[in-house]
Amino acid sequence: MTFLDKYFNLTAQGTSVRTEVVAGFTTFLTMAYIILVNPAILSQTGMPIAAIAAATCLSAAFASILMGLVANYPLALAPGMGLNAYFTFTVVKGMGLPWQVALGCVFISGVCFLILTFAGVRQLIVNAIPKPLFAAVAAGIGLFIAFIGLKEAGIIVANPATTVALGDLHAPTPLLALAGLLIIAVLNAWRVKGAILIGVVTTAAIGWALQLVTYTPQPYNLMAMTATVGQLDIAGALDIGKTGFGVLEIIFVFLFVDLFDNVGTLVGVSKRAGLIDVDGKIPRLNRILTVDSIATMVGSFFGTSTVTSYIESAAGVQAGGRTGLTAVVTGLLFLVALFFAPYAQFIPAAATAPALIIVGAMMMKPLAEIEWDDPIDALPAFLILIGIPLTFSIANGLAFGITAYALLKLLRGKAGWSDWMLLVLAGLFVVRFVYLSAG
Repeated sequence: MTFLDKYFNLTAQGTSVRTEVVAGFTTFLTMAYIILVNPAILSQTGMPIAAIAAATCLSAAFASILMGLVANYPLALAPGMGLNAYFTFTVVKGMGLPWQVALGCVFISGVCFLILTFAGVRQLIVNAIPKPLFAAVAAGIGLFIAFIGLKEAGIIVANPATTVALGDLHAPTPLLALAGLLIIAVLNAWRVKGAILIGVVTTAAIGWALQLVTYTPQPYNLMAMTATVGQLDIAGALDIGKTGFGVLEIIFVFLFVDLFDNVGTLVGVSKRAGLIDVDGKIPRLNRILTVDSIATMVGSFFGTSTVTSYIESAAGVQAGGRTGLTAVVTGLLFLVALFFAPYAQFIPAAATAPALIIVGAMMMKPLAEIEWDDPIDALPAFLILIGIPLTFSIANGLAFGITAYALLKLLRGKAGWSDWMLLVLAGLFVVRFVYLSAG
């Protein structure tokens, strides 16, 4: 115990081994739903579910333990929600790239993130994007995730006359999904730890008990669990001549969303833990971002989309976690969960869809940070918010919002030399729109 106290500086942070262990368990319970939800999303690319579940556990374990040991921060990591949807529905299903090439793009984005961290460019980009747009991106991704959940549940369906319509709520899948949504919502209302995970498992159990779901067995031996390991195609991702400008866009979105997701999470968790210093800065920030970029590269090797910091870490902080020991405990629990990863394929879409809807709802909070009375803030934020789910693309939402903000500020005469990076980003998005129109 003396070694742990010395290594993680427990006494100085006003915590103990017991408190950190409890905090680690708390964080794990609040984010363990990703073990079931991530495979449900990524498997639609053709990747085997058991392998994705294993990759999810391995990447979360590696990243969280590394964060604890290197940065000594109570921050857990796992494949990010929103980015896994972008990986599946935009990159693979929308652009038609093989999932192996998409994993290569994830790896390259991790390398770029690491380079930007070492070069100090990260702060430049962060400062260039207005906070209202940052908030709108987070909420827009939430709507995107919720939309996917509603679609997977059969609660909304395609309609040639109205684009979308209400599905048949008497059908087994929507009915079970609505029951799951209610279960998770009630558990959340009672502040039950691990509400999403409990809700997903309970909904699946109800479905099996009432024979509302069917299952086609797939092998889940050791070979099946390693089917995605080392399958990333970096050469294919780098072959711009073959895959086109779209690959650059993919890497940019992975990089951009991961960058802001991390900053938002870091600020939220740091404020909750009282870890921000007197100058308003986050201690050991470069270490934290370095770990995150390495985690993304390692995660792509295992076979999953971008690994990022989880805001659910705040639950562990609320339970008393103040040091990296909390993250280490969370990572070790993900290693234990690896032994149960193959059984993720037993969970039907009707059970995971409610989790997507709930997670989407939880991501609406940043909207309160937007000054809706200010047209320069409000319109670009709205375009991002509505553009992401309705175009089924995070990239499109970002493009609309940043371009609109830059134009409004420029035409209003409020743009200055300090906005040069924002204008450069807007210019790149305009080029992107021209490219898409020409294609």
